[in-house]
Amino acid sequence: MTSAADAATFAAVWCGGVEDHPDSTFLIFEAPDGVVSQWTYGEFDEEVGRVAALLVANGVGRGSAVHLALTNCPTFVAIWLASVRLGAWIVPSDPMSRTPELADHMGRTAPTVGFCSADRADTYSAAMPDTMVVVEIDEADALFGPFPAVGLAKSDGFERPAPAPQDRAAVVFTSGTTGRPKGVEISQANYAFAGQTMAAASDLAATDRQLVVLPLFHVNAQYYSFASAIWAGASVALMHTFSASGFLGQVARHQATCASLFAAPIRMILARGEAIDGVGLRHCWFAQNLADDQYDTFARWIGCRPRQLYGMTETIPAVLTDHAEAPRADSMGFVTGGCQVEIHDAAGVPTADGEVGEIVVGGEPGITLFTSYLDDPETTDASYRGSWFGTGDRASRDADGRFFFDGRRSDVLKVAGENVSTVEVEAVLTSHPLILEASVVGAADPIRDEVPVAFVVAADAANPPTVEALQEWCQQHLAKVKQPRDYTLLDELPRTSVGKIRKFILKREVDAR
Repeated sequence: MTSAADAATFAAVWCGGVEDHPDSTFLIFEAPDGVVSQWTYGEFDEEVGRVAALLVANGVGRGSAVHLALTNCPTFVAIWLASVRLGAWIVPSDPMSRTPELADHMGRTAPTVGFCSADRADTYSAAMPDTMVVVEIDEADALFGPFPAVGLAKSDGFERPAPAPQDRAAVVFTSGTTGRPKGVEISQANYAFAGQTMAAASDLAATDRQLVVLPLFHVNAQYYSFASAIWAGASVALMHTFSASGFLGQVARHQATCASLFAAPIRMILARGEAIDGVGLRHCWFAQNLADDQYDTFARWIGCRPRQLYGMTETIPAVLTDHAEAPRADSMGFVTGGCQVEIHDAAGVPTADGEVGEIVVGGEPGITLFTSYLDDPETTDASYRGSWFGTGDRASRDADGRFFFDGRRSDVLKVAGENVSTVEVEAVLTSHPLILEASVVGAADPIRDEVPVAFVVAADAANPPTVEALQEWCQQHLAKVKQPRDYTLLDELPRTSVGKIRKFILKREVDAR
């Protein structure tokens, strides 16, 4: 296990990549108009230096916060690396956030400089504090439009501190699937550890190319794709946004070998795409379960069997990853090399094989685990039991060490005194041939205390299942206590930007009824 004494910094990892692979491709960017730009490690480092000069000219130094509300673009990557190189830290927000959410993030982090799209400047400016400098950019401009005007090159004289491993490198706000987002403090060492661990788990080499379609403000793209690529000296093909119909073409067009997705985007690709020639991924991560038929079809389309993983913003790398040999659609895999994971019962005792309990993660805060929750020592302390970080997620482990997800604590309903996993009910619903996806929450009941209710999305909007058909399906596959008492057909489920279902919105609707 990595310790503070030998931990690397992300700034040093980037500098090492530039030194070792100056002429190797680092970044390919496909803009919204289809124009493709490309940089080597050495060329992109020059842009990073220019962005660093801009930051310094606007008051950014070691320990300063830099706010970003940008879609996927080279500018985001350059700001991230320049901030890390200066010993500053980034605060990435969903670029489509409204003013109150942006104001909350800025108010809690006090950024020195902020970056936004010129197209969304009104929303952004309404949220910013008076003390913050704002730089408006064109996200589709791959030539770093505002930066050459600064007139400072990489070699111009300004302080280049050597950050320490536990220096803050980012505050990333959680996706808010259950309530108000928490600010997760991520250190220089955290990013380096994520890169090292995920590169090893995927056997990443300098000849590999990551395809990134998930948003950069989310840690999936940062930890699993960019940090691992930089650690290995690999390249990244960055798409400006996710396109279900365009994903396979992007894989082929940019000769990508690796990708990372969630189950929801995969289902969208299956619903809107089709197999094409020239797709040859050797590796693909995905999070959250897929039905067996969905998994098998997607595997045929991309050329490899995807490997499920499990991680959180707080755990840094994915602490569970399936093996390349015989991965399973229904399993999160095994403990990732260099990580510590156990399953504990309510008393904090490790469970026996096959028993469901809470996933807990061991490690050193600020090195292999997140540093803390921003300005919230009480919540930070409450998230640990002894030295183990409690994820709030439930799982079981078989005798071979393979883990199986069983939902979050909030995904277990108490129905007439019996535990009902909404994950199990959702799996049955999505196995119905006419259902694309489903989400199940609990509703208060005067007799049973709580009952499951289902929200479903049809695979074909023109041919949705009837409530009677869904009732019959669940009666055939679920015990009576697990059968939903109500079904609501939706055009789509409410989601975060990376496809996680915002169940608290559905729960609020149920409670309002």
